[in-house]
Amino acid sequence: MPHIQLLSPRLANQIAAGEVVERPASVVKELVENALDAGAGRVDIEIEQGGVKLIRVRDDGSGIDEADLPLALSRHATSKILTLDDLEAVGTLGFRGEALASISSVSRLSLTSRTEAQEAASRVEVEGRDMDAKISPAAHPVGTTVEVRDLFFNTPARRKFLRTEKTEFNHVEECIRRQALSRFDAGFTLRHNQRVVQSLRPAESPLDKERRISSLCGQQFIDNAVVIDAEASGLRLWGWVALPTFSRSQADLQYFFVNGRVIRDKLVAHAVRQAYRDVLYNNRHPAFVLYLEVDPATVDVNVHPTKHEVRFRDGRLVHDFIFRTLHRALADVRPDDHLRGAVAQSFGREPEPAAGAGNDAPAFQSQAHQISGQPSAFSGHFGQAGSPQPQQEWKASDQMAFYNSLNEGGGVATASRSEGFTPQPMPTPPQDGEEEPPLGYAIAQLHGIYILAQSRAGMIVVDMHAAHERITYERMKRALVEQDLKSQPLLVPLSLAVSQKEAALAETHGEELQHLGLQIERIGPETLAVRQVPALLRGADTEQLVRDVLADLIEHGQSDRVEAVTHELLGTMACHGSVRANRQLTIPEMNSLLRDMEATERSGQCNHGRPTWTLVTLSELDKLFLRGR
Repeated sequence: MPHIQLLSPRLANQIAAGEVVERPASVVKELVENALDAGAGRVDIEIEQGGVKLIRVRDDGSGIDEADLPLALSRHATSKILTLDDLEAVGTLGFRGEALASISSVSRLSLTSRTEAQEAASRVEVEGRDMDAKISPAAHPVGTTVEVRDLFFNTPARRKFLRTEKTEFNHVEECIRRQALSRFDAGFTLRHNQRVVQSLRPAESPLDKERRISSLCGQQFIDNAVVIDAEASGLRLWGWVALPTFSRSQADLQYFFVNGRVIRDKLVAHAVRQAYRDVLYNNRHPAFVLYLEVDPATVDVNVHPTKHEVRFRDGRLVHDFIFRTLHRALADVRPDDHLRGAVAQSFGREPEPAAGAGNDAPAFQSQAHQISGQPSAFSGHFGQAGSPQPQQEWKASDQMAFYNSLNEGGGVATASRSEGFTPQPMPTPPQDGEEEPPLGYAIAQLHGIYILAQSRAGMIVVDMHAAHERITYERMKRALVEQDLKSQPLLVPLSLAVSQKEAALAETHGEELQHLGLQIERIGPETLAVRQVPALLRGADTEQLVRDVLADLIEHGQSDRVEAVTHELLGTMACHGSVRANRQLTIPEMNSLLRDMEATERSGQCNHGRPTWTLVTLSELDKLFLRGR
C-alpha cells in the first residue's frame, strides 16, 4: 500500500470544487450569494459562452479590506462565522469559506475590491501549484468584482460533462431568477454575450414586487395566485400560491425560501403536496413562491455542500404550520378570486390589488386571506333542499349506512327520494350599481350537463355534476369531523411481520395511531398485531394501510394515510350522490347550486381536481365575432 502523503493545496481545492462547482451556474450562485452577504444593493452578472469563457460578478457592497485579500482565496477563511455558536445560528447565505478557493483552483480567477475607507482598490490573483496570492493595485469603485475565466481549463474531464452553451446559460438564468426572488431589495442585471437578458430594479413597494414576480414567473402566475401571510409559534409564512386551476405538468414553478435561502426539502414538498391533495388533477404540480421566516437557531443549513437542503429542529411543527396555512388559504378561495384573474387575463391588463394587504406580503390580484380555524359558512340551498335520486345504489351496505347516518345530521348534501327542489324565488338581474353574486345568475341548461349563467363579466359555464360533487364532498367531510372517526375491533387480530424499527415506531406512537382509529400492539421483536381499524375502512386492505402509515411515520414523523383513504371513500360516495347528467333543473335550482358554490370551500375543482366552472368574458366573445373592428 502506498505511503500516506499530504495533498497539495491546489489538489485539495480541486477535490472540494467537485462538490461546490458543478457547472457555471454553481459559480454564479456562490459569487452572487457573497455579494448579497456584503450588503450589495446592485449586482451585475456578465456571462460569455454560457459561463465557460467568462463569469464576471460586480456588486456595490461593503468590499474587502486590502489586508484581508490574501485570505479571500484561501480555504476555510471567512468573515461570517467565528465560533461554533455562530455556526448554529447562521444568518448569511455563505459561511464555509470554500467557494472562492474551490473556484480559483479550476479557473483563472481575479478579485478586485475596495472598501469605503480605502482610497484605491486592490486586485488579488492566485497562481502556481501552491496557489500563492498575488496582490496588485487597481481602479475600482466601492464594492467587489470577481472575474472567472476559462472554467475547468485544468480539469478537462470535468469540462467534458458540460452541456451546450444554451443549456448552461439556462441554468445560470434560473440561478439568477432564484436570487432575485429571494431579495427584493437588490437590483440585478444579467448579460450574456454582451446582450442584456434581465434587468431588475430594487423592488420595495408592493407594485414593484408585483412587477418583479410577473417578469420572473409570468403574468399568468400573478393573475392566478393567492397572497398569504400567516404567523404562529415563532414562524411566519408569506408569499404567493397559485390556484389549483393554474397547475403545471412539471414542478418548474416552485420556489421556497427559508430566511432568504432557496431550498429543496422533502418535508416542505410533502406539506405542500398534502395541502393541494384533493384539488389537483392527476400528476399535476402546484406553483408557488413562498418565504418561511424562522429563528436561525432552529434550522441547520450546514447539511449539504450546495446548501440546498436544511434540517429543522422541530420538523413536525414546520410541516404542520406550512400544511395548515396553505390548506386554509386554498379552502378560502372563492369564485370571485378565480374571476379576478380570468378577467385580468382577458382584458390584458393588471388586476386590481386587494385591500388590506401588508407591506411584506402585498396583495396583487388576489385577496389576502386571513388564516383561521373557523369553517366557512354553507348556504345549504341546493343540497339540503333536495337532490336528484342517484341512478345506481352502493353495493357496500356499511357505506350506505354511514352515508345515511351523515344525512340524518342534516349537514350533508345527499341524494334523496324527493324528485324536486325546494322552490326558490326567481332572481332578478342587478341594476347598475347593485352588487352581483360572483357566479351571476343562471339563464339556461345545456344538454342536461352544463349550467349557463350570466354576469357582468360575461358568460359562466358550470359543470353541474362536478360542482355538486364538491359541495356534497365538503359537507360529508365536515359531518365526519363532527362525528369523529369511530373504530371497529377485528374479530381475528391481524398479525404483521415488520422490521424492528417499524415495530418500535408503532409502540412509541401508539396514541397517535389510536387517534387515527388504529389499535396496534407489539407482540414480538418484529411482529405487530392490529386489533382495531376505522369502521369506515374495514373493507380496505388493512395490511397495506398499516404499512403505509408506518412508512409515513418513518419518513415524515406523522401520517395522513387514514384521512386520505377516508376522504377518497367519501369522494366516491359524493360522486354517486350528486346530480347526474341529463337531469333537468329549473332556473331556481340552478341558482341555488351557484349560491352554494360561492359558499363552499374549494368549489373551483371537483374531488378529482377537474375544474367545475369557467368564464368566457365579454371581450373574448367580442373577439370571436370581430365586434368593434
